[in-house]
Amino acid sequence: MKTAIAYIRVSTQKQGKSGLGLEAQAAQIAAFAAAEGFEIIDTLVEIETGKGADALDTRPQLATALEIARLTGSTVVVAKLDRLTRDVHFGSGLMQAKVAFRIADMPNADNFQIHIMLAVAEKEREMISARTKAALAAARERGTKLGSPTSPALLRDRSSAFAEGLRAIVAPIAHLPTRAIAAHLNERGITTATGGDWQSMTVCRLLDRLQVAA
Repeated sequence: MKTAIAYIRVSTQKQGKSGLGLEAQAAQIAAFAAAEGFEIIDTLVEIETGKGADALDTRPQLATALEIARLTGSTVVVAKLDRLTRDVHFGSGLMQAKVAFRIADMPNADNFQIHIMLAVAEKEREMISARTKAALAAARERGTKLGSPTSPALLRDRSSAFAEGLRAIVAPIAHLPTRAIAAHLNERGITTATGGDWQSMTVCRLLDRLQVAA
């Protein structure tokens, strides 16, 4: 039987203590392993941000997972691509580590396809950022006083600008259930305005700001 190393990551201590994020990832990986004929021989759990091209220095459990995989010829399995990384440069380095990776919610993706997905996700984030900046600039041109970084007016404008940056992605799928939209955004590595994962409630707020029907 093929062997696998399960790698599970949450970004905050709060998520780690709740166990919810960890349990959901573990269940998703276990289901994938059963379907694909993998035996999970070890599970590494990390409570650490995945940001940055040097993330491996701050993620010792991932480094351990890679080492075990090299020694045993195992595949590293994660629940979602963003649990591995959202950084294309870091991801490129991982893809060259002579270790096979599999993503539970993308069961057919190999290392090459994972690298392409990371590059597409990074380009998409750049486009969202550019559209957000353009929306804020338009607000200024209309005479909107953006105020201090914590003023309600600025927070509203930033939220509206961020939502506008996602219009091209969200509008075509606005007819889907909010949970499905959240899953779609998460799968593409797109975070919320605060850098978190999408949930039904945050999707509802997004749709409301865009004034598109769910």
